[in-house]
Amino acid sequence: MLDLNGKAILITGGTGSFGKMFTKIILNKYPNVKRLVILSRDEQKHFQMGMEFPDSKYPAIRYFIGDVRDKERLIRAFEGIDIVIHAAAMKHVHLAEYNPMECIKTNVLGAENVIQAAFEADVKTVVALSTDKAAAPINLYGATKLTSDKLFIAANNIKGKRNIKFSVVRYGNVMGSNGSVMPFFLNKRKEGMLPITDKRMTRFNISLEDGCEMVFHAIDQAWGGEIFVPKIPSYNIVDVATAICPNCEQKEVGIRPGEKLHEEMITASDSFTTYDLGKYYAILPQTPTFNVNDYIKHFNAKIVPQGFNYNSGENDAWETVESLRGLIRKYVDPDFEV
Repeated sequence: MLDLNGKAILITGGTGSFGKMFTKIILNKYPNVKRLVILSRDEQKHFQMGMEFPDSKYPAIRYFIGDVRDKERLIRAFEGIDIVIHAAAMKHVHLAEYNPMECIKTNVLGAENVIQAAFEADVKTVVALSTDKAAAPINLYGATKLTSDKLFIAANNIKGKRNIKFSVVRYGNVMGSNGSVMPFFLNKRKEGMLPITDKRMTRFNISLEDGCEMVFHAIDQAWGGEIFVPKIPSYNIVDVATAICPNCEQKEVGIRPGEKLHEEMITASDSFTTYDLGKYYAILPQTPTFNVNDYIKHFNAKIVPQGFNYNSGENDAWETVESLRGLIRKYVDPDFEV
């Protein structure tokens, strides 16, 4: 059973939606955590998060201003850290398309800096957050996150005798996160019209809590080199709009640059090294540093059928208008009423 009491943990991009939820869970579940370092380049978000989680109440917490583009700063921040959760990213698709090198500097070069700093500082565990857009990417954001995933997986091959493991968690749209569709629609409904890119569009759906649970799973169970993928439901964008404002006009405005109709998390090409672990899938590395037969036996893992494809448009599990309303009340806006 995972016990993080007495451990020193650092979260890059720690002032974001994931970082705040992960911090809340850590402080509640593991009150004797040794140190919890929140690393982010946004001083205003540091100030705001410090009001919510003051170091006077939580003596383990540290607010560390820094950018993953700055390797020297990361090395300093990682001193004495046992576990690094890499959540920092430039994630808005259209902004990445317009500012490509800025996206590359943060998402690709930043990932490599995290890896090198972890080596330098003798970190034991690194878990990197990925995205469904990294599977068969058609936009720059997805391509940079696929590259980031590859860097973290390959880092297991160059660790030498270091006692460190790198793994990745990949999941879909997070309910209520910054910039996501549910808060956007909730804000727009007062105008009486909800802009919909394409009425056929589907997405995977996961709560912040379940995203955090995946990271805990990776910390506890990863052997190094896996990409963990959750089994989660999909939703249709029309159902989200109807759930939030059934009387609003739904106006199709067209797919934005770099968007897909449906998102993938496991491609057919991944199927040859993808295993069903029960609650999650694990895409194993092409050149694992462990014995795959031992892995299969340990986790009672089952190889998926060749050609298996996990995408939001052909999912077995779907949210309904009613279930979406319940999720919005639970995870996005407790006062939500139709």
